[in-house]
Amino acid sequence: MIELTEATHKETVSIFTEIEDMNHEQVVLCHDKETGLKAIIAIHNTVLGPAMGGTRMWNYATDQEALTDALRLSRGMTLKNSIAGLNIGGGKAVIIGDASKIKNEALMRRFGKFVHSVSGRYYTAEDVNMTTRDMEYIRMETPYVTGLPEYVGGAGDPSPYTAYGVYMGMKAAAKEAYGLDSLTGKKVLVQGTGNVGINLIDLLIKEGALVTISDIFEDKIKRVTDRYKVEIIAPDQVAGANVDIYAPCALGGTLNHDSIALLHCDIVAGAANNQLLHEISDGQALVDKGILYAPDFLINGGGITNVYYEYAGNHSRERVMAQTELIYDTTLRVFEMSQKSAQTPHQSAIKIAEDRIKSIGNIKLPS
Repeated sequence: MIELTEATHKETVSIFTEIEDMNHEQVVLCHDKETGLKAIIAIHNTVLGPAMGGTRMWNYATDQEALTDALRLSRGMTLKNSIAGLNIGGGKAVIIGDASKIKNEALMRRFGKFVHSVSGRYYTAEDVNMTTRDMEYIRMETPYVTGLPEYVGGAGDPSPYTAYGVYMGMKAAAKEAYGLDSLTGKKVLVQGTGNVGINLIDLLIKEGALVTISDIFEDKIKRVTDRYKVEIIAPDQVAGANVDIYAPCALGGTLNHDSIALLHCDIVAGAANNQLLHEISDGQALVDKGILYAPDFLINGGGITNVYYEYAGNHSRERVMAQTELIYDTTLRVFEMSQKSAQTPHQSAIKIAEDRIKSIGNIKLPS
């Protein structure tokens, strides 16, 4: 039995306050001594359907940091799934630990059992440091998983679709900022060259953009430079880089009081979740500085669209691409709404997402 001391009581109060502030429905803490698994499943909202969102594996500094990430990411999935027009709610899971050291079949399958324990209220998929192979292991223990490899009947890696959605959003932002949606000749900085980042780079270079990259992992940088001629800058020089478009494609929180003050760009449009450390103040700071921000949960929705159609049982590449291309029009709609309402683009996108949840929730009420 855990003794509830005054210190642990305060921590418990803090945890529930954070959950209440973001209006989550359910948070599950998962622990297994034999495999070393420590994970959190956060279910934010299931009005539109079962919660869906990927599992992220990261070596968090503290358990509190992991919980905060799970809560923020799952809320972001609610907004992302709603504004994409998908009939699913928002959820997310995080596994605490260094993927290069502890990830194995047993860990993934034990995590699958925890996913199964919430009885279909949450469907998982890929996120940072997870692969389609990991989804196969999880699938051995639960049917509540998407993003499976194509050779077992799944929709495959969602990263190319995520990148395509970001590309659509970036082009819409260029249309708003420059009058033309062409990215030819534009200086674009891609921060983070993982699976989404490298697919985005491919699209940008094919259109003739001038790409600069940055990453904390040398092997990921080499993967890009082996294929393309790009400029490289150190991670600590990203914020001050003089570019047209900044594309954060790594972890969240890169847009904050300190970094925004250093930015020299016209547009921010990237794949990372929760780019704004503080939604209200940092979103307004970008507006005040004349920087056009394409809301992350809007433009990075291509990946979840891919796994959604796998879940729905009617997946095709053409269907997913057509749905993902709608991000272009929705992004322009958000910019127009932002101008008319004097709200930031981020706030305008949230309103669109929340209005859909409210309206669909109303028609589900018993007559």
